[in-house]
Amino acid sequence: MTLPQLEPAEIARYSRHLILDEVGMEGQRKLKGGSVLCVGTGGLGSPLLMYLAAAGVGRIGIVDFDVVDASNLQRQIIHGTSKVGVPKVRSAVERIHDINPHVQVDVFEEPLTSENALRILEPYDVVVDGTDNFPTRYLVNDACVMLGKPNVYGSIFKFEGQASVFNYQDGPNYRDLYPEPPPPGLVPSCAEGGVLGILPGVIGCIQATETLKILLGQGTTLSGRLLLYDALNMRFRELKLRRDPDAKPITELIDYEEFCGMPANDHVSPDAFHRISVSEAKARLDSGWAPYVLDVRRPQEADIVKFDFADRLHPHGQILEIAAELPRDRDILVHCKMGGRSATAIGTLIDAGFAPQRLFNLEGGIVGWAQQIDPSLPTY
Repeated sequence: MTLPQLEPAEIARYSRHLILDEVGMEGQRKLKGGSVLCVGTGGLGSPLLMYLAAAGVGRIGIVDFDVVDASNLQRQIIHGTSKVGVPKVRSAVERIHDINPHVQVDVFEEPLTSENALRILEPYDVVVDGTDNFPTRYLVNDACVMLGKPNVYGSIFKFEGQASVFNYQDGPNYRDLYPEPPPPGLVPSCAEGGVLGILPGVIGCIQATETLKILLGQGTTLSGRLLLYDALNMRFRELKLRRDPDAKPITELIDYEEFCGMPANDHVSPDAFHRISVSEAKARLDSGWAPYVLDVRRPQEADIVKFDFADRLHPHGQILEIAAELPRDRDILVHCKMGGRSATAIGTLIDAGFAPQRLFNLEGGIVGWAQQIDPSLPTY
């Protein structure tokens, strides 16, 4: 492949790269001729995209269909306060071009699915996984395996992060690390469990470093190694990874939501209990409905905002601990932040023998209530 030439302005911009023996003019031309797709423009994607752009990667693709929310700004540094409500890909493009106008940015403002993944990933040299959910991680992995693309992986939760390089130079892929997804609800999302804002900066920068090394053909990558980072104790350690010789070959993309058991509580019929909107709940409460109100969030969340009419607070994962203390002859209105954990808790109560017709899940949770009923309540 013929490498593109550097313009005089680019030579000035990348001068600190050019004097590195491991980069030089040829290496910088490799970066300019290289292409990277980043799936996600959130916590991991933010530092990753900015550093890839600053480093001079010539073509960057970004996939995301979310909009910037105020709760993102604590860690998603590619976005700013003025971009709240703006599609993340649009916010990211503006920031990337401000960092480096020489970079071509391809925008995919759509969810990555089994139908479009191969088409979207195919043109790029390296794929970087900046996602935060298991279905998309397995989808990215399987598409990379089928296309023969290196997959630069990272994940974060609370104070801990992971990074590796999958499907590179005959190395292991994500399924060699996690052959099967965890049971639904076992691993909470960052929205439920929280995350130190700086953590994705560390992991995202590690992903950017690995990406540049792959494009340059320099150094030793994390292929065959899983890097573990404990921010609270400032400790790195690593585990060796090997390919599973008995693993089935990946030859097609599947329904990853179904594979990962989404949505949670698929063992409970959607009609087994009541799903009540915040507006309907408010109307019924105003008309005299008096359910037992159970908040299944964590105490830290209740410190931020809570209903003054709630009867009890107890985390959804430990709901069986108090099952004997909950009323069985009275309606129970269960809520969490958005409605997911409360649905999980209701499924657990049904399994424990509670009458489904007595259980009501507040769809949208306390955030929906704040947005639609009482704007004086803070959201998080």
